[in-house]
Amino acid sequence: MGLSGLGKERFALLFAVMLVAAGGNTAMQSLMPAIGRRLGLADILIAFAFSLSALLWVITAPHWARQADRRGRRALMRLGLWGFIAAMLVCGAALAAGIHHLVPPIAVFALFIFGRSFYGGFGSAAPPAVQAYIAARTEGAQRTNALAAIASSFGLGTIIGPAVAPLFIFEPLGLAGPLVVFAIIGALVLAAIILRLPDDTPHRPAHGQLVEEPSIGGGGGAGLMHAEARRPLHWRDRRVFRWLIAGIIGGHGQAAMLGVIGFLIIDRLQVPVAHAQQSIAVVLMSGAAATLLAQWWLIPQLHFSPRALIVWGALLAAAGALGTGLATGIYGLTLSFALSSMAFGLLRPGFTSGASFAVAPDEQNAVAGMVTSVNGVAYIAAPAIGVGLYGLAMPLPFLIVAALMLGLAIWASVNLHVSPRGAN
Repeated sequence: MGLSGLGKERFALLFAVMLVAAGGNTAMQSLMPAIGRRLGLADILIAFAFSLSALLWVITAPHWARQADRRGRRALMRLGLWGFIAAMLVCGAALAAGIHHLVPPIAVFALFIFGRSFYGGFGSAAPPAVQAYIAARTEGAQRTNALAAIASSFGLGTIIGPAVAPLFIFEPLGLAGPLVVFAIIGALVLAAIILRLPDDTPHRPAHGQLVEEPSIGGGGGAGLMHAEARRPLHWRDRRVFRWLIAGIIGGHGQAAMLGVIGFLIIDRLQVPVAHAQQSIAVVLMSGAAATLLAQWWLIPQLHFSPRALIVWGALLAAAGALGTGLATGIYGLTLSFALSSMAFGLLRPGFTSGASFAVAPDEQNAVAGMVTSVNGVAYIAAPAIGVGLYGLAMPLPFLIVAALMLGLAIWASVNLHVSPRGAN
């Protein structure tokens, strides 16, 4: 990859910023079902905590993207890392105190919400700053390659986070240990940014881009957008409306499954909460790896049109969701969840590219903003809804997602017609 104007060391630092944010957040997501059960917190409270963080991320990310040129990109990277570190330390301390019965569970939940607010509100400053830093120092194909590599750091983080989290479980912190370790890693990256990343003196302006909050199986940052668009594009524009509907349905299905899968693993395998984390990590890692496999290898090999990606992605997601809901062992859970994750890895680029092909070149920034909103909004309510359905019946959210995806496949095959700017 040519990195003229950026340099390998600078790129490595920027990559580390994105990687540690994604890895730490997804490690926390993989730990929380076991921690919640250990503390006796209701499952819905755990889902609510992450939904609130996603909401704050969606609200604040556009603000930080607009600030990228005004306050300096390196300054916003530092702010984002400080938010990440503060979130990890506050959440880790609260969870450790709860595990050792130093504070009641409801106080743990309140402190955890407080800590997550740092991540949602300030952690979102780093990704647009990183991407704007790159955009201001690269041209043409170099910029495309560099931004693609930076986006992939989110995907790698979703694998690394759950993979290494069990290694950092140690006394006296127990399950809260990985959060403290990731805070330390974040502090090391922050120090490297302060000491080694040059002052932000770009040769030309480059607006920050938005990226949805990193989540397990979230697609590796596929939904990038520019902070400002040249022309307004309405959500009900007939060229993009149906593609966005497909993205909304698919995104909510995936987010609902991600919100419930940890609890399902604990309950189906009937293992002690203290030993459940390794099984959760294995299943989540399989899902993240399958997502990357779909987007990095399968899609380039298949040469599917956007509509075909949605139809086949939805059909496979229905099969994976059904298998996940009915599986009773670790192998069935792992394979079924990996299948569903691979399917969503096909579906998301399908609706993204379909919407992009449907509009003119000067509307690409606007449609990219809509795509990112669809990807981010799905994680506000769907996880909590999934957990609520799970409380009614263990396989219910997976059965509903399977039916929803089957309906999406049928609807997409009928309603997603050839667009004026691309085949489907």
